[in-house]
Parts: sequence; C-alpha cells; structure tokens
Amino acid sequence: MEQEARPVLYRQLLLWDPSLGSEDDEDDEEETSELVVSNSWRPHNSLGRNEVGRLPGAWARLGAALLLLVTGFSLAARQLYIRGDPTGSQGSAAPRPGGHSHAPGVYHHSAIISPAAMCSHLGRELLIAGGNVVDAGVGAALCLAVVHPHTTGLGATFWALFHNSSSGSPTALMPGPAQPLAPGLQLPSALPSLRLLHARFGRLPWPRLLGGPASLAQDGFLVDTALATALAARGTKGLCPLLCHADGTPLGPGARATNPKLAAVLRLAAQAPDLAGDALLSLLVRDLGLRRPQSRPLPTLEPAVQQAIPQGILSTTPGPSACPELLAMVGAALHSGEPSPDPCPARSPAPVGPVGTVLATVDSGGSVLLLTSSLSSPFGSGRLSPSTGVLLSDLGAKPIDNAWACPLLLHGSSDDTEADMLGLVASGTPAVARVVTRALLSHLAGPQTQVQHQRRQGPTRSTSVCGQGTLLQVAVQAEHAHVSSVPSSCCTVQGF
Repeated sequence: MEQEARPVLYRQLLLWDPSLGSEDDEDDEEETSELVVSNSWRPHNSLGRNEVGRLPGAWARLGAALLLLVTGFSLAARQLYIRGDPTGSQGSAAPRPGGHSHAPGVYHHSAIISPAAMCSHLGRELLIAGGNVVDAGVGAALCLAVVHPHTTGLGATFWALFHNSSSGSPTALMPGPAQPLAPGLQLPSALPSLRLLHARFGRLPWPRLLGGPASLAQDGFLVDTALATALAARGTKGLCPLLCHADGTPLGPGARATNPKLAAVLRLAAQAPDLAGDALLSLLVRDLGLRRPQSRPLPTLEPAVQQAIPQGILSTTPGPSACPELLAMVGAALHSGEPSPDPCPARSPAPVGPVGTVLATVDSGGSVLLLTSSLSSPFGSGRLSPSTGVLLSDLGAKPIDNAWACPLLLHGSSDDTEADMLGLVASGTPAVARVVTRALLSHLAGPQTQVQHQRRQGPTRSTSVCGQGTLLQVAVQAEHAHVSSVPSSCCTVQGF
C-alpha cells in the first residue's frame, strides 16, 4: 500500500488569461483585499471623528462594511472567472498566488489521461477524493467499459504495470492464459483483474470506484466521436437496441445511450465483489446458450521484468506478452549507439494489431499506473449478452493475442533529479515494440538531440502512431506530474 496521501490542498492550475491582468496585479489585489479587511475593522479614535464623508460614527462603520462587502464580492467574482475552466481538459494554467504557472499537461499533484473525457474527469474526482493512481486508473477503466464498448469492456482482457513509489518496486497485472468460453469467444476476466489490482494497491473503498460507471450506464452517456465512428464503420448488427436508434441506424455523436443491464452488473460487483465474476459468468452462459466451464484462469500480480541500462532501470510485464522482446530491442539499440529503426515502416498486408485502449495515471511522488485492455476486434465478438449488456472478446482466437500488452517504465537512477520516472504505453498497432522503443530513445536523447534530429529529418510524417493507435507518456520531473499523448487529440488529460 502507498503512504497515506496528504490532505488535498492544491488548487487546480488553469491557463492564465493575459487579458485579465498580470500575476503581479493579482497579487497586488489580494494584498489590497487584506488591507481593506484590516482597515475596515480598525477601531475608531476615542474622539469620534467622522472619517467617511463626515457622517456620524455608526453610519461610517456601516459604509465601511458595505464597501468591504462589495469589494469582497468583486474580488471573488474575478477569481472565479480567472480560475474557471469549462473544458478542464488539456491544461494546467493560472499562476498560483505563490507564483508560477505551468504548460498544459503539467500538474503539481497528480494526473490521468484516457481516451474519453468523462472517464478522465471521473479519475480526477477519485484523485481529489483522496484516491491514489490505482483508484483513479481502475475507476477510469470501468468508465471506459461503459462508454467505449468498441475497444474495451467487462469482456475485455486487461494488463497493467504499476510502480509503487512507497516500495520502489514495479508490479505487473497478468490476466492469466486466455481460455475460450466457446469458439471465437473468450472467457471474461476484467472484473477479477481490476478487483485484484485494487485490493492490493487501492486506497478508496471498492464501491466508490464503481459508483460513477454504474450511474453512467443507468442514466445514460453521450456517444463521443470515437464510438460513433466505430459504429458507423461496423454497423449495428448484434448491437441493437444498445447502440442504435429505433429504426436500427447507429447512434451518432451526441446521442444518449444507456446500458441498464451493465449498470446492474456493476452494482452487484460493488456489493459483492467476490461473487460478481461468478454471477456475470452464469448470466453470460445462460444468455449465449453455452456450457459453464469447469475452471477458469485467475489473474495474478507478478514482479515486473526488469533490465538495467545506463540511464536507470526498465520495467515491463512478463511473458507471454512481447514485452521481453521490447526490452531486448531497447538494449540492442542503446548498445549499438545507432539511431533506432523507423517506428513506422512501409505498410504491409500483415494483420493489424488488436483493437484496444490505454490509459495512464501518475502522481508527483513517482507512482505510475499504465493500463491496457482489448476486445481484439471492434466491439469484440459482436455478441451482446442481453442480461448483462456485455460484449465478449474474441481475443483468444487471434495468434497475436498478447503482442500489444507492453507498457514500459523507466525508473531513473537515484542521482537523476531531472527525470525520476517515465511511463510509456501504446495500443492499436502491430509495431508496438518499435514505437515504444523510438519514444524511449527519443526521451533519453534529450531535447537538444531531438531538435537536431527534426532539423535533419524534417517534421514527423504523422501525428499518430504509425498512422493508427495511440501512445501515452507520463513522467515525474522536478516533483511535477507530466502527461502527453500522440496524437495529442486522442485523449483527455485531467489533473491538479
């Protein structure tokens, strides 16, 4: 378990609007406010002189009180305007009274990045409530299971890599060997996996994490562009009435979708976490007319695979994923001293990697959670369970099933004060290892080398990861949490 978090005293860092005045002006106004408060309650002299318009002493005190009230309201309104953030997405921002501001994606305490704005917001709320990075990550993952059923869900497979700043050791969440429930259908393991991760490392009560996702499923959520695009490309066969209009056409951006059956499963998981997995399996078996398996693999928490490099220690998840191959590739590139291979080779007829999603959480103390999940294909098997609202994965049917599960952490050496921790996680591309390798080597090369390389080679050919997928990067530098993504428009950052 991590050390108990200190009370949340941070104020949200928001973009400073130059039109509202300088930071010095703001400080001056705050000082003026204190001066007004002090003077307004200063005792009048014993001679009862009139200092305000030569009114009697009682009227003078009343006038001063009214002036103080108006001034206080004016200052409060101005501060709310300065600190307000209707989007709350990509930035840090307004100068703190003590005095400095930050670029977008840099936070004093902690941050989360995910592909859905509402899930990033939910994760931030869990952080503010006293939760740690595991609480925020698990809560956001359950949220994504509701609002992004095309990439993840309770039928998806989850991997995670967690670095505990208290113990200094990284741990990998492993889902266990893929086991078919039926041909083309994988046995679900999401609830046991996320529950295990939280039970070991979380801080908030388990039901607190499921409350938000259950409410979204019950009360409805707005379909975002990512889900609407996936629906338009696939069609609604097998997905009605969950994700289609009454006439069978797919829901578009901004349409409201509900999944009350999934909400019931999440509420059951909150009340009886040890029974939720079995209850879900029983309902799935009944809905799909299948035979209940005699046994099922259980998720595990295992020590991460580590490799020492001159810049620190690399950590990733153990096999059967392709991550040990990733470590070997990084080691070879560092040993050779030559530029890493192009992470975006020419397109080939090779199969595209599994469709999945990634998210990351980080705090300024050095704790990091990198989480990745997949249904294999868009909307998984496309078979919706009417009693649960769950789409099952067909991941076990693919020969490249675990090649994408490669989150990577770089723990800097003890004397490195500029880059304490770096986390990378990518999805949606068959070239995950090369993409993450290039990102890591670019980070190790330093800003000057990166600029020189860009001048020689020209601008990056694509703002996406090999034309598809996403790459998330989190870091801890100088006691601040840093978050970014490629492409930058793929995901929403929330923090404080």
